[in-house]
Amino acid sequence: VQLQASGGGSVQAGGSLRLSCAASIPTVSDYNMGWFRQTPGKEREFVAAISWRGGRGATLYENSAAGRFTVSRDDAKNTVYLEMNSLKPEDTAVYYCAAGPPSINAESMRRASRYLSWGQGTQVTVSS
Repeated sequence: VQLQASGGGSVQAGGSLRLSCAASIPTVSDYNMGWFRQTPGKEREFVAAISWRGGRGATLYENSAAGRFTVSRDDAKNTVYLEMNSLKPEDTAVYYCAAGPPSINAESMRRASRYLSWGQGTQVTVSS
């Protein structure tokens, strides 16, 4: 599985970005797809996830992302998106997409260790 993340950039606080994760796997809907972020010196943290088709595309968000970020999937394009609105300086990080085994276990979807394949990361910088 190969994942290619893109869409990062620099924006001012309150702005928006849409990250994309293009996958080489036959269909992203066969996997749980997650977004994580990481800042220097810190562990990779969960941002959002969307379940495989068996989980009916259920979405899950980290508390600070809920209400501002939206994760979605386009099966025809085999791509997962993270729409980020009302961005804050504390959202500054390298964002990674990941593919994991199908599951509807919320705790499992939040754990980076449960994901098997990772994209290369895309930098998001939010200035105040």
